[in-house]
Amino acid sequence: MNAHILMQTHAENYLNERRRLGYGLRTTGYSIMSFAHYIDALNSQEPLTVEIMADWARQDQGNSNKPSTWARRLKHLRSFCRYLQQFESLTEVPDDSIFGRIGQRLAPHIYSEQEIIDLLAAAHNLGSFIPGLRGATYETLFGLIASSGLRVSEAVHLLDTDVDLKSGMLTIRQTKFAKSRHVPIHPSTIEILKHYRSKRNLSIAVTEDTPFFISTRGRRLGQPLSMEQVHRVFISLRNQLGWINRGAHNGPRIHDLRHTFVVRRVLLWQAQGLDVDQQMLALSTYVGHAMVTNTYWYLTGIPQLMAVAAEKFETFTQMPEVYHD
Repeated sequence: MNAHILMQTHAENYLNERRRLGYGLRTTGYSIMSFAHYIDALNSQEPLTVEIMADWARQDQGNSNKPSTWARRLKHLRSFCRYLQQFESLTEVPDDSIFGRIGQRLAPHIYSEQEIIDLLAAAHNLGSFIPGLRGATYETLFGLIASSGLRVSEAVHLLDTDVDLKSGMLTIRQTKFAKSRHVPIHPSTIEILKHYRSKRNLSIAVTEDTPFFISTRGRRLGQPLSMEQVHRVFISLRNQLGWINRGAHNGPRIHDLRHTFVVRRVLLWQAQGLDVDQQMLALSTYVGHAMVTNTYWYLTGIPQLMAVAAEKFETFTQMPEVYHD
């Protein structure tokens, strides 16, 4: 590595280049900068080896003794190390052989239609200083996530100006991957959002900065909901409803409403006899996945869709072989 260039400089250049391409890299960026400071402190002129990277990975702030945590930190360095190879060809790239593979994605809880109905009914009955407003807020919030597949953070952070009910379009700004997108919504969802907006506007004055979903408690009336607040309400409702967990997480989550949206859409396409492959890119764009492979994961990671995957495989195996001279 060129001695006159600090690793921190390489890290900043790399992250700036990636972010110009639209990647947020918040967690990865933090890891890369931490690694750069670590290397600069060593003041070594030798090429980077996986042993040095492993030493850094073991020194996380949480003092974790879990190899899976160290493996996750190393994974954040892979693309950066490939970038560094243009400056020092002997730079090594860490792989899964050091601390083992990172745990696979856990299967989510896929909600039944009745569970969603029960959730919205329970949310509707939440008490409030302003009669009905808190219940309407959470009923509409959870219903929007279930009907559009938004991430929880995307729904919570909507501004009133992001919700165009005349055109039936939501504007999702600077999402998980630092990209914005437009999300069309169903006419039935539009009517529910109109009803909530009318009810909300009886209690607050709306400005350009007004959040679409508002807090209704005391001095926080009209302020944005916090993610912590939303999850706390959901857990209370989940416990009240006593669902049986069918996922691999500790219990059903709000985010599983998004998973349920994707699964139902794919099952609908299959029932309609549509070519799932032709529809997947549109679905991936709609839900804001950075890569269509993230959407295809559902075909192998969700039990309800294994039949779709099996059918696709069976079709593939029945295709005639093509021989080349």
